[in-house]
Amino acid sequence: MRLRELLKFDEIVVQCHDNPDADAIGSGYALYCYLKDQGKDVSLIYGGTNRIRKSNLMLMLQMLQIPIKYCSSIEAPELLVTVDCRCGEGNVTHFPARNIAVIDHHRVNGALPELAEVRSNLGSCSTLLWEMLKQERYDVNANKNLATAMYYGLYTDTNELTEISHPLDMDLRDEAEFNAATITRFRNSNLSLEELDIAGAALLRSDYNEDYRFAVVKANACDPNILGIISDLVLAVDSVDTCLVFCVTEVGVKISVRSCIREVKASELAQEICEGIGSGGGHFVKAGGRINLDLLTREYLKYCDEICITPRMELLDDGTSNRPTISAIKFFLESRMREYFDNTKIIYFDSYDWIKDDLKDYVQKPQELGFLRLDSMYGVGDRLVIRTMKGDMELTVEPGQVLLIGVDGRITVMKGHDFAAQYLTLEESFQLKDVEYAPTIKNKQDNRIVPLLNQSKACISKLEEHVKARQLTQKTKLFTLAGEDDYLTGNIGDYLVIRAENPKDMSIIKRDLFESYYVVN
Repeated sequence: MRLRELLKFDEIVVQCHDNPDADAIGSGYALYCYLKDQGKDVSLIYGGTNRIRKSNLMLMLQMLQIPIKYCSSIEAPELLVTVDCRCGEGNVTHFPARNIAVIDHHRVNGALPELAEVRSNLGSCSTLLWEMLKQERYDVNANKNLATAMYYGLYTDTNELTEISHPLDMDLRDEAEFNAATITRFRNSNLSLEELDIAGAALLRSDYNEDYRFAVVKANACDPNILGIISDLVLAVDSVDTCLVFCVTEVGVKISVRSCIREVKASELAQEICEGIGSGGGHFVKAGGRINLDLLTREYLKYCDEICITPRMELLDDGTSNRPTISAIKFFLESRMREYFDNTKIIYFDSYDWIKDDLKDYVQKPQELGFLRLDSMYGVGDRLVIRTMKGDMELTVEPGQVLLIGVDGRITVMKGHDFAAQYLTLEESFQLKDVEYAPTIKNKQDNRIVPLLNQSKACISKLEEHVKARQLTQKTKLFTLAGEDDYLTGNIGDYLVIRAENPKDMSIIKRDLFESYYVVN
C-alpha cells in the first residue's frame, strides 16, 4: 500500500493502540502530519481504559505539540487507519468506520483489509512510516518535531536503538534531524521510583551457569528500557560473559540480551532464544526480543515431553491451566541458552587441520555479478558507509578501488588490478532480484546518500575459482582471516569453503547459493 491511496478519503481518523507508547504516538503523528498537509480532515486518537500518564510520554506530547486525543466513542469516519496495531486486536478499542486501513510492524494473525501495509521485520512502526513518507517524497526533516517524534518512537521500541537489525531502521536512526536535547529530556524522564524497585528486586533473582558463564534474570513486568538497565548491571559482573533478562506480561515475554565476548553476538543469541516462539534481534553486544505466550506454552510442553518431566503450569480459578509458571518459563529460557552453547561449533581460520580429510574439490561456475568503480564517483580519501541487508561497511576510497556485488547482495572490496584480472566487464546494468533493501552508499563528508544499484554495471568472472568445501553437520561459527573480531554463521547443510590458493581464507556459504554456483571438480 502507498500512502497516496488514502488520499481518496476526506474524513480520516488515525488511531493508535490503547495505552499508546512512543512508537504508536510517533508513527500516528507522522501519518497525521502527512494527511493534514494534503488538506484532509484528520484527527489522531486513542482509546481504552487508561489515559496517557507516563511522564516521558506526557513530556513528548507537550514538547512536540502532538494533538492526540483520548476518545471513548466516535462517529464513524469515512476512513479509520490503525497505526502500530490492527483493528480487532485485544489492545485496540473498536470504533465504527466506513472503511479501515492498517499500518503496523507487528506479526499479524488473521485477515487484513485491502488497504494495509505490515512489515513485521522492522524495529518500529515509525520506521515503516518513515519509508512510506520517503516514497511520497514527503520531507520529514522539514518538521523537526515530527523527526524527533519518529526518532523517539524507534529509540524506545528498539531498547534505545540496541535492537536494530534492519537497514531501514538504520536509515531512520541516521537520517532523522531530531532535537538531541529533547530526546535527552525524554530519556531522563523514563525511570520511576517503582521501576527502580523492579530493577533492584530482579538483581536478587538471578541464576548463573558456570560452564558457559551466563546469567538468567527474571524481572517483574516493566518497560523494555528497564530490562536493558538490568542487563547492563548483570553484565558488569566479572564472571558473566552473556546474560538474559526477561519479564512476563499478560500477552507475552519481553527479553533483553547482552554479551561481552566475541564468540557470542547478542543479536544472534536473541534470535536463537526466540526462534519459533517470537522475534529477536539487535546489535553485537546488545539485543532484545518478544515472545508469544501461546507459542512458548506449546514449545514448553513439547520440550517437557521430550525430556520426560512434568510441566509446571499456572492454575486458574476453574482448575484449568493456560500457561507455564514463571519459574517454568525461566527454566525453559535457560534450556534454550544451554542449547545455543551446546549445539554450536566454533572454528578459527588458523586452526583448520581437523577438517582436511572431509574436503572435496569444487569449481565455481561463471556468474554475473555487479561492480562499481568508487573513484569514478568519489574522491580518493572520501569516507563512505555502504549499507546492505548484511549490515554496514565503512571504507576510505583508494585509487582504482572496486565494489563487487554478489547475487545475494554481499559486498566485496577489491583492488582495481585484481578486479581487471579476474572479471570481464559488461555494458548492461546489474540488477538484484527480490531484494528487501536496495544497498546504498553514504558519503560521510556531505552525508549524501545514493542507491548503489543505480550506479553499478554487470561483470562476469574470467577465471574458474577452485575451492575445497564440505557441508556442515552442526551449527558453526567461523572467525575468518578478514575479520578476527566477528564471525560468519552457518547452519546444518551450509558449506564451509576454503580457497585453494590460501587454506586460511575460509568462508561459509549458504547451501542454495553454493549448490547454484559450484560443481564438483
